[in-house]
Amino acid sequence: MHKAYKFRIYPTKEQATLMNKSIGCSRFVFNHFLAKWSETYQETGKGLTYHTCAKLLTALKKQFEWLKEVDAHALQSSLRNLDDAFKRFFKKQNDAPRFKSKRNKVQSYTTKIEKKNQLPEVSIQRNKVKLPKLGWVRFAKSREVEGRILSATIRRNPSGKYFISILCEMYSCPYVPVNQNKMMGVDLGLKEFAILSDGTK
Repeated sequence: MHKAYKFRIYPTKEQATLMNKSIGCSRFVFNHFLAKWSETYQETGKGLTYHTCAKLLTALKKQFEWLKEVDAHALQSSLRNLDDAFKRFFKKQNDAPRFKSKRNKVQSYTTKIEKKNQLPEVSIQRNKVKLPKLGWVRFAKSREVEGRILSATIRRNPSGKYFISILCEMYSCPYVPVNQNKMMGVDLGLKEFAILSDGTK
């Protein structure tokens, strides 16, 4: 089960500058490969895979050195978002992906934990959250964050305030309350998809 937490963060001037760079670089990578994907599709009738774009991103970093200043996971997330957008488009689940504009009211970038057993690049200690390239950033901790952190999305709203959305993987599923006097459990099985604690299948 996944659970998301949202908090307001208070970066220093240096951290805010790097966040803005990360937002801009993520947008640049998304738009660059959207144009390349569309061009390749028109020429060959086939688009680009995520892995092809990831290899081209390495070469792009050599061409534009400033891409190395920001979180590499954020750039990879832009490629994954583009790949997912095209997959959903061809399944007729949404419209074709469009170029991102710096004029959008809300700007964001996402950093993801690529491997389950890697050292946590996103972690929390008291009222501070550790983020790649940024270090420890102060945030308004209104509740405890539970589970394994999967990703963190940094957003800047039109007024210039910054927020973080943390997605976590929970290891247990809580009981579902039916009413104030009764708790309902769910047993997943092979023969029956689910059996409630009152015997309902």
